[in-house]
Amino acid sequence: MSDYVRPVLARYRDPLDLVWLATARRLGLRVRRNPAIFSATDGTGLLELGPFDTLDADDTTAQMILHELCHWITNGLETFHDRDWGFALDAELDWREHSCLRLQAGLTERYGLRGMLAPTSQFRDYYDCIPTDVLAPIDDSERERDVCALAKVALERAAGAPWVEPMTAAFVATAHMRDALAPLLADHASDLEDDVLPSLWAR
Repeated sequence: MSDYVRPVLARYRDPLDLVWLATARRLGLRVRRNPAIFSATDGTGLLELGPFDTLDADDTTAQMILHELCHWITNGLETFHDRDWGFALDAELDWREHSCLRLQAGLTERYGLRGMLAPTSQFRDYYDCIPTDVLAPIDDSERERDVCALAKVALERAAGAPWVEPMTAAFVATAHMRDALAPLLADHASDLEDDVLPSLWAR
């Protein structure tokens, strides 16, 4: 038996990753890791995300895919075929980003997932300022009125094809997992040395 090599017949994936990778595929996206970028789409259905070792501790595949889907919904169905959903990534912040964040807050709020599936990077600053009513402006500026008007359109789009069925299934599965894990969180102990961060599932 010394020459025995155990066959590897399957690959383990985090269940939350599995849910949102399946959702991306259902919507025509192929997800791949690319160490050269944080996230990008090429207009052919390829969605590239940075590798795990370049991400923050609370970054998840689920949250990153969701944010990209919210970009697509906000910018319109036809932008599936545009690089980065029609955003010029080397330009000043496009105000549609804030509409996308409001859509993300609105969709996740329905399932109690607004904190857990919050966006990453500098966009969290605006996201955390969005009120419970995700269509309520933060201030009285014309830009905020435009942001909220587009967010309203995006929420209406999200309730239709092709997004509503795959994304609803993903939100329901994510919420079920959160509920199943809730009784265990009080006894959760990290296996990482000196890790004081609570579980993301508790957000």
